[in-house]
Amino acid sequence: MRPASPLRRSVQTYYAPGREAALDAFQSRFLSPGELGFDIGAHVGDRSAGFRRLGARAVAVEPQPALARLLRRCFGGDPGVTIVPALVGAAPGEAVLRLNTRNPTVATASDAFLAAADGAAGWEGQEWDRAIPRPVTTLDALAAAHGTPDFIKLDVEGFEAEALAGLSFAPRALSFEFTTIQRDVAAGCLARLAALGPYRFNAALGESMELSLPAPVEAGAMLAWIEALPHAANSGDVYASPDAGRITP
Repeated sequence: MRPASPLRRSVQTYYAPGREAALDAFQSRFLSPGELGFDIGAHVGDRSAGFRRLGARAVAVEPQPALARLLRRCFGGDPGVTIVPALVGAAPGEAVLRLNTRNPTVATASDAFLAAADGAAGWEGQEWDRAIPRPVTTLDALAAAHGTPDFIKLDVEGFEAEALAGLSFAPRALSFEFTTIQRDVAAGCLARLAALGPYRFNAALGESMELSLPAPVEAGAMLAWIEALPHAANSGDVYASPDAGRITP
């Protein structure tokens, strides 16, 4: 396959030489052979590919049609990967997905995300130039259809709190992306997870795949850490688990 230039850039970034080993070492904290991972916002499928290298099954959820086609090309012959071309939200239905055709990494169903990015330092030049309707499923519905996940990775550009609103059980481990332009979304996610179970939290900045805190913390301390980050930190992922050993460096 010869993907269009923006997709080629994503493939080159997320499948860069050396990244695979670091990703597998990090994700092995959360998944073992025979287990199940949900890759919500799968993009080019690097996390799902990592799940498979660890011997786990993957449910790759990706609403962008071009990326869903790419995933089918990559994993179409693998019975251990299920591809779901949908958004994940608070309730089943339909929503509008805003596409950034020059940077497909940041497609979003969140109007608040678009408003936060508008004029923000580091987000100059980003343009969401297409809007398409997409079906919406929920984390509960995905679990009912495919099995209870042992790990959920959630990266949906400002729609993370809506996705967690459609979750009624407490997974063994979960991650969600946060950004410094929408720290309130992180607050909502932390509150939701704290209500679901006795979670502790850690975080990794950017694509470092290195936990930043020396020990897991409770939701309030995790939020305080995020709120203290400089704007230039831009983004990262919060990792949650009731098992402190999984999120201790």
